[in-house]
Order: sequence, then structure tokens, then C-alpha cells
Amino acid sequence: MLTKFETKSARVKGITFHHKRPWVLASLHTGAIQLWDYRMCAMLDKFEEHEGPVRGIDFHNQQPLFVSGGDDYKIKVWNYTQKRCLYTLVGHLDYIRTTFFHNECPWVLSASDDQTIRIWNWQSRSCISVVTGHNHYVMCAQFHPTQNLIVSASLDQTVRVWDFTGLRKKNIAPSMGGMDEHLRNPAAPDLFGQADVAVKYLLEGHDRGVNWAAFHPSLPLIISGADDRIVKLWRMNETKAWEVDTCRGHYNNVSCCLFHPRQDLIISNSEDRSIRVWDLQKRTCLKTFRRDTDRFWVMAAHPTLNLFAAGHDSGMLIFKLEKERPAYTVHGNLLYYIKDKLLRRLDFTTDKDVGIMQVKVGRTNPTSLSFNQSENAILVSTRDSMENSSYDLYTIPREGDSQNPPEPIESKRSQGLTAYWVARNRFAVLDRSQGIIIKTEKNETSKKVSISSLSPEEIYPANPGMLLVRDLEGVSLHDIQQRKVIATVKLAKCRYVVWSSDMNLVALMAKHNIVICDKKLDTICQIHDNSKLKSGAWDDSGVFIYTTSNHIKYCLTNGDSGTIRTIELPVYLTRVIGKTIYCLDRECKPRILTIDPTEYKLKLALVQRKYEDVLQMVRNAKLVGQSIISYLHKKGYPEVALHFVSDEKTRFALAIECSQIQVAKEAAMVLNNKACWEKLAEVAKGQGNHEVAAECYRRTKNFSKLSHLYFVTGQLDKLKKMSLVAEKLKDYQGQFQSALLLGDVRERVKILEQTGQNVLAYHTARTHGLEEEAAHLLHKIDAEKLPVPNPEAKLLVPMPPIQPMTENWPMLSMSRGFFEATIATKGRSQLNAALVAEDMEEVPAAGGWDSDAIGVGDEAEITEFQDALEPDEGTGWDVDEDIDIPVDVDIGPALHTVEGYFAAPARGTSITQTWVNNSQLPAEHILAGSFESAFRLLHNQVGIVNFEPLKPLFMSTFSRSKVSFPAMPSTPSMVAYPSRKGATPKPAVAISIVDLQERLKVCYKLTSLGKFLEAVEQFRSLLLSIPLLIVDTKQEASLANEILWLCREYILGCQMEMHRKELPKATQEEQKRVCELAAYFTHCDLQPPHKILTLRTAVTLFYKINNFKTAANFARRLIELGPTPEVGAQIRKILVVCEKNEVDSVEVDYDEFNPFAICPASYTPIYKGKSEVKCSLCEASYCPRFKGIVCKVCNVAEVGKECSGLKIQSR
Repeated sequence: MLTKFETKSARVKGITFHHKRPWVLASLHTGAIQLWDYRMCAMLDKFEEHEGPVRGIDFHNQQPLFVSGGDDYKIKVWNYTQKRCLYTLVGHLDYIRTTFFHNECPWVLSASDDQTIRIWNWQSRSCISVVTGHNHYVMCAQFHPTQNLIVSASLDQTVRVWDFTGLRKKNIAPSMGGMDEHLRNPAAPDLFGQADVAVKYLLEGHDRGVNWAAFHPSLPLIISGADDRIVKLWRMNETKAWEVDTCRGHYNNVSCCLFHPRQDLIISNSEDRSIRVWDLQKRTCLKTFRRDTDRFWVMAAHPTLNLFAAGHDSGMLIFKLEKERPAYTVHGNLLYYIKDKLLRRLDFTTDKDVGIMQVKVGRTNPTSLSFNQSENAILVSTRDSMENSSYDLYTIPREGDSQNPPEPIESKRSQGLTAYWVARNRFAVLDRSQGIIIKTEKNETSKKVSISSLSPEEIYPANPGMLLVRDLEGVSLHDIQQRKVIATVKLAKCRYVVWSSDMNLVALMAKHNIVICDKKLDTICQIHDNSKLKSGAWDDSGVFIYTTSNHIKYCLTNGDSGTIRTIELPVYLTRVIGKTIYCLDRECKPRILTIDPTEYKLKLALVQRKYEDVLQMVRNAKLVGQSIISYLHKKGYPEVALHFVSDEKTRFALAIECSQIQVAKEAAMVLNNKACWEKLAEVAKGQGNHEVAAECYRRTKNFSKLSHLYFVTGQLDKLKKMSLVAEKLKDYQGQFQSALLLGDVRERVKILEQTGQNVLAYHTARTHGLEEEAAHLLHKIDAEKLPVPNPEAKLLVPMPPIQPMTENWPMLSMSRGFFEATIATKGRSQLNAALVAEDMEEVPAAGGWDSDAIGVGDEAEITEFQDALEPDEGTGWDVDEDIDIPVDVDIGPALHTVEGYFAAPARGTSITQTWVNNSQLPAEHILAGSFESAFRLLHNQVGIVNFEPLKPLFMSTFSRSKVSFPAMPSTPSMVAYPSRKGATPKPAVAISIVDLQERLKVCYKLTSLGKFLEAVEQFRSLLLSIPLLIVDTKQEASLANEILWLCREYILGCQMEMHRKELPKATQEEQKRVCELAAYFTHCDLQPPHKILTLRTAVTLFYKINNFKTAANFARRLIELGPTPEVGAQIRKILVVCEKNEVDSVEVDYDEFNPFAICPASYTPIYKGKSEVKCSLCEASYCPRFKGIVCKVCNVAEVGKECSGLKIQSR
């Protein structure tokens, strides 16, 4: 039994499936009715109007209705869309046991403890027939699926079959079908003598009361279960019915029984807390499923799907009897699958589907297939249980008749849980003792593979000679020949493994998780899906397509995922070719689905930086919806998203995001929204585009800001016009402000007089020597109130800009972005070259990399490399060398309380102190000048104890915290603190993540040139800058951690390489130590071009000491990284020589198959599983004896100190 869904509730007495939707209704002993979505595992609604237990429940097959009957003697008809009871049918005199709809007629059938069966018309809401005959409680009554029959079960120990043909003729309007039936059977009484419902068969055989009876959906069979603990099978024909057989096995009353809709099975449940499955042909019990404490009361089968529901004392469960996943395997363009005991082959290129041979299949479907092209053989695994599992080895006939496939050659069957081919003539079997056995093509045991400390649960195919093994911890990749574990991925209960066609990528699928790995089982990405995963297949472009119960989805190797389309029923993917998906449904029928791959092709092109393809999709594709827009916005391509947006509001927001002022202006003109104009004005001013800002202010009629804009840009003529506009609008405040900015005293006097401020007007005129205006105003004011002007007063006019700004601010000349340039020019050739920032390509060896060419065969001599990049500059790499192998707080003056004294307000909190009070970020404390609190934070968060190397960074960061600018002439400069946006004041960011990325490129360049000492200094400076970062998003924080990790790896590797060069090489032990350090360097996680150089050095050194096996391993790793043709040819020659004598002459402390970390203090490996301590900042691993020292990588943090963790993200 496969439990799909389970609920916890009161006792479930009735249960029914919806015909189309994934719904199930459960009626409870408490009187409630629950509507559940078993696919989403959620309760959708609850209906409570019955008083007492509800025993009968049924969905209508077409209308949004269901009917219920309970112990309150009432039948209720409900509308689940309106979520209410439509009406109640009253007539029964005792408890109602079951209620069922008729498939065609508007009828409801009810059975009751009043010993009657009633038929109701739910449209006219009336009882159309009362059927009597039983002399005890009627426990169950059901319609026949197709015939005019009713079967009923009663505690009078009988089962009765009723014929309601007369009732149907009486209540249903005549039709052509009814006339045809009458003509075929003219002898049937039509007017007299025929009852509405009459007993056709009386079935007696049970010794106690019968609880349930049901018809077979297609055969003339009846099943019944009773309190005598047995299940009886009955057969009927046109004239009689008789007992066929009895199924014995239950230990208590049989509550319910039914036929399997698709298979020859009987399912029954009982108060003995069990569900039993019986063979309809042999009448034997096949399976028994038990619960510990709950008795079963009712059961239902889904009308179309292989689903069953059972109600028990504490809820209900939805279950399947077996998995419906078809067994199949894909080899090239061929699909092999089993259907109807026939092995079939589907050619994807021609869509030709032929049967090639018959196979022996039991009642349980095969679980897996494995095809071997070399032997033209196939392994078929069948698992019924751990004890009853086997596999069959078939040899496929070369030629066969597709219409009449030949009988197969006798299969070679053996016991085993799963079998897969691992080589041309070898296959692996997981046996019942959880061991792995390797067998030959003749099914003979070759050897046993012992896997220590693991309990294999399942095996899966892998590359030749390899095998994936699932255990309790996860999935492991095993080398069958060397009997070693290559790698392990932690994934609980992995279900399926899907390899790409080139076997370079693999998807491990669990119930809700997918882990994508490479062929060495190194994790590339992981995704989680809330729906249950069903199957998957790889697209030719390297995109993983997978299915859930209702969707086809995709996953890119960078972790991005999305939905392609919906599906009605689950399908199992076999192959994806372009827009076509080949799949199998649950009935093993091949299906072809069409999808639109544009969305994931676009995302893949962006990830792979194939911008020509992106541009083509932008112009031709019809991608719509917020999903793709939000994705492009999130990934930093708002300019691309602009081309997919038709909604002007979204277009405006994206244009603002990517600083496309003109596009934003066009959208704002369409929207004509005040908020949009204000936002555009703010952005335009930030870019110095005062022309657009002025237009925005004009459209919003914000004349005060427009006047100020004209003044600061020196457009005084326009400022004078704004004064006239303010005068027309009678905006005296704006007019007066313009006069102040222009220094027009007469205008100020005029405005004051117009507003009735005669005293101020007179005082202004007298102060500035306007005697005529003063005399004119004198007679309008009281002479006693005349103010005395200050004889030393001077007219203060704001300083005009040195140079009026008639054009927008000049912008930095930057090369156009890819999409801006190509779209503006309608496309060009060679677009990729015009686009992205320089990515580091493979770096030829400079002077410090020990990768001398080694002669092979007759040319066995050491030569100098001629392929180094800029050899004159890279003097650090010795590749060309001939190698033999609180301040006091000021609270202000005291306050005076004596009358007559001015009480100055208390000094407020400075903005820098606010930064310190509201932040846990060390960078913000440094910007505020609070070095002591920054020291404390860094010590608590990442264990820094040596602050001397941080001094230059502290001072540089602090110098960026404030700016000073001149104010008025002859006055001190003013100080301002740049701030970020937010609810509370926060300092502007001193170091950005973009700055670190640019510095990282410089570090890469130094490493490529072999300048290790300078590279270490630059990497360490970059590493120490990360604690002083301030980032806003989790993505930026993750990127900062990645940069820190890269710095640690490069510092450790470069320091180790410099140490290696200083070691003597006179004795064999000294040469051995040199080789060990070179080998360790290859395990530092460097960029591929640099890793190639480390591997070349290691190949050289190990070849010279005759360690050919290890040198060959290094050579293989180097070839996998794809070196230049010249280097590749040379390494392949070395590999050929090493493979001829693949042994090691000198034993070194190095095991490449056992993961390890490198101790920066001793330069020794710390293998997986051994104790270690880590630096709290850079997380470099150390041997335990070095706990408490200052880290050799970062030079600032204490090794082994417990800390809270670095905080750089602003909340």
C-alpha cells in the first residue's frame, strides 16, 4: 500500500471521490462533512448542519452537488460552489446508512434503519418510490453502473437485487432509445402488472447481518461483506443469481468491500483493523494492510484513477495498491518499455513503435529496465517486497515480427532487488542482504563488492565501471574496479536518477528536492519543489526538464527554475527534443507533448552570455507575464525586461531602475501621473538632467522647486519669468522667494505693500536707500511704530553660479551596453565581442609555474616552454627554469532658569552617534569614527585580535564618512555626512561589492604572472576589506562570502608555492616534500586557468621522481580542464608513457581520493573525519595543536575562537 494522503479527525463513516477534481468528501461521526484536496493535502471546506453522525455521502458526477444522509433522519443536498445546503429531503423514520446519486437520472438512492429503501428526485425534491422487503436495518443500497438494478444489503442476512425498469419508464420522458427497447421486447407488460421496483434476486448465504454489497463495474458479479467475517462473491444472469465463492481471512465484522475498477481484485476492510486485497480469479488473499488501533468502517474507489480511500476511527487515508510508474529505459534515440507483457521499442526519430518480444510479468509491474547495446540484452527488475524480488535477463532477438512478437529465449531469472549494467559484459545486482554482486552476461557471479559502514537501499546506473548507491546518508558514487567511494551527496531518500545523454550531468530526485551534479558527483545546484516530483529528462542544451503531478517544469544548472506548462494527469518524461516532449502515461501509452522552451532558453542564454541569442528572442519571442520580467530585473537585466513590458507603469519603474530617462519620460507622458513625474524629476536631478527635471516640475505645477532649480543652474532669466508667473497666480510667497533669490529689493517692497505688510515694506525701503518708496509708504503707517533702520545693513544677494548651466551635466563617456547598442543599431555582427567585461580566459604559464615540457620516448629531454604569456613581466613563475623535478561627551552649557536669561536647548545626539546606536555593522561604526566599538564588534563577530593590518583600511574608510564644502564667503566650511536612504539615518557605503570584484581581477592578473608575493598582499587586502562591507541584499552577502572564500584559497596556495620554492631539493626526502606541496596546491580551489598551471607543475615533479601513477592522475585532471592544444598534446604524451608503467616509486603523503583540507601553519593535509579547528574569519582549517594562534592566511583572526559570525548586510 502506498499512502498518498492521511487525515486526523473523528471517526469517518462515509467517503466519496469527486469524478474530476482531486477532492474527497469525508462524513464524520460528529456530524461534520469535510472537503479535502488530497493532492495539496489541505482541507478546502467544512459543512456542519447535520445533528449526529453522517453515514451516507456521494458526489454528483456532473453537477456541483453532493448528497448526505445522517442519524437525524434527513437527507441534505448541497452545492459546494455556493458552500451551502440547497434543501433537505425528509421521509425516513430512522438512521440513514447510505446515499448515492444515479449516473443518468436525477435520482438519489437512500437506505435506512427503518427497513426501507427510498428513491428521491432531487430536481422535484420529492420521494418517487419507497422500496420495502427487508425485515431488518438496510445497511447499504447502490445503483448498478449501467443497468436498471439496485443491490441492497441488510442485517436480515440477505442481499437483494431490485429491478427499477418500471420506475424509470414511468418517471423518465420517452426517447428513441426507449422506443427501440420496447420494440425489441414487446412481450414486457406495459400498462398493468409491473411494479415500479421489484425484487429480481434474493441472495442468501451469510450467517449474520450483511453490511455492504456492490456491483462489479463491467461483469455480472456482486460482492458482499457481513458480520460473519467473510466476503462472498455472487454471479447473476438474466434469470438467476448464485454464490460463486467465499473469501475467508478477516477476524471481525467486514465493514465494506468493493471491486477494483481496473484489475481482477477485491478489496475489503474490517473492524479487525485491516484492509485485505483478494484475487478475483483465485479468491485468495494477496496482501493485508493493518493499523495498530483503528477499525475500518467504509471504503471508496476513484471512478477513473487508481486511488482508494478508507475511513477509520481516527480519520481517513488515500492510498494506492502499487506504483503506477512505468518501467522504461532510453538508449540513444530508442525508448524501451514494457506494456501488456510486451517489450516495446519506440524510435524518437521516426515515431515508430513496435513490439519486439514478450516478457514474463507477474501481477506486480516491473520497477526498472537496463539495456545493453553490446550484448543486445535487457535486465527487467521486479520488486513486490524485499523477500519477493527478482530480475530477468533477456537476450533481445535481432529480427522479429512486430505483429506477432516471438516468445523470448528462456530468461535467466535470479533473486535480487535491482539490476543494472555497469560494463559491456557485467551487471550489478543489489541482493536482499543489501550487498552488491557483479555478474557476467551469463548471469554468473563474478565478484562481490563489499561496501563498508553502509547499508545500501538502492542502486542506480552511472558511467561505465561506476555505480550510484543510495544509503541512509545519501547517494554515493562507487568505483567498482577500485572498490572506492569517489564522492557522496547528502540527499534523503533519493527516488530517481536521471543522466544527461553525454553522461556529464546527473539529476538526483527525491520527493521534493532535486540535486544536480556533474559526473564526479560534485554538487552544482539544488532546488526544492512543494509538489511531488514524478520524472525528469535532460534537454539537449543542458536544461533539466521535470514533471510534478500537474506541471512540467525546468531547472537550469545555476539553480533557476520555472514552470513550462500544466498537465491534467502525471506523465513520465523519456526524451526532450526541441519543443517536443516524449513521455509515457500511467497506462504505458507513449504521448507527445509540445512545449514553448523560449523562457528557459532565454535564461540559459543569459547565464551562458550568449547575447546574440538573447537579442534574437527579445525581437521575436512572445514572452509575457510578471515572472520573466521579475527574473530579468532580479538578475540585473532591467534593460532587457524593458522590451517585454507593455504595461506602462511597469515600464516606467524598469526605466527608472536602469536610468533610462527618455524611456521613463515617454512612459510618464502616457501615464500622466503626478507621482511618476515627481519620481522622474528626482532621478533626473540625480543625473544632472535639469531639462527633464524642469519639465516634470512644470507638469506638476511645482513652481517653488522649479524656481529653485533655475536659480542653482544659473538660469536667472527663467527665474524672472517664474516671478511673473507667481504674480499672475497671486502666489505671493513664491514671488517673494524669487525676488530674494534675484536680489530685487524694489520687487520685495512691492510684494510687501500688496500683502498689507506696510511696516516691513517701509523698513525694507529705508534700509536699502529707496527713499521715494519709503516716502510713499510713510503716510500708510503710524509714525510712532516706525522702525529704526540699521545704518550698517547691507544687501545680501545669493551667490550666482560661476557659469550658468544651459545644458545638462556632462556624463562619463561609457561604452554602450550590449542590448542598448545592438537594439539601437538594429543588430550587428560580432555582438559578443562588443559586450561583456573581460572574463579571464586560460592563462598561459608565466615564469613561476613549474610545467616544463618533458620529452617522451626518443626525445626524452627537458626543454623550455615557449607558450608563456608576457614572459618578461612574469618573473615570479619559474616555468622556464631547467628543473630536475570615549572621548568626553560635551553636554553644552548649563540651563538657566532665572527670568530674563535665554535658556539654550540641550545639545542633541550627533548623526554619527546615531549610526553607532542603531547598527551592528563594523563598517558603520568606523564611518562614525567609533573605532573602539568597531574593534569590539570585529572581535566578537569574527575573532579578530590583531588590528594592525586593518589600520590603513580603517583610516581610508573613515576618510569617506564626511564631506566639507564652502558656505558663504568668509565663513568656515560646512561639514555634511552623506547618508543612505532608509527610515533611520545610515552612512553612505564606503566600499561596494563592485569595487571588490574589480580588485579581484587585479589579483587574478598578478597570480597569472607568477608574482606570488604581490598577489598574496593584494588578496589579503581584499579579504580584510570584506568585514568593512555594507550590502543590502542576500545575493550581495553571498557574493561577498564567495570572494572571501576565493581569497583564502589563493592566499593559502600562493604561500604554499612560495614555501615550496624555498625548500632545498638535494635529498630524496627533500624532493618528496617538494612534490607533496605541489600536489596539495592542485587541491586549492582556483580558477581553471590557474589550476591548469598547478597541475602542470605537479605532473612535472612527479614524473621526475618516477611516480607515474600519480603523474597520470594529474595529467587526466589537467586534460579534463581543456588546456591549449599545445599543452594538451604534450600532457597526452606524458600520460601515454605513465600508463605503460603506472606505479609510484616514492611513497608520498598524498591521497587524492580522500577529501582533505590543508593546514596553513604546517602545510599538511587534514583528511575528512579528522579533528580540526578553523579561523573564525576566513575559515581556514588548522590542526588542533595550532588553536589560539593568529591565522596565517588573514593575519588578524584567532584560530579556533567561537564567534557569532560576520554581519555585513544592512537590515
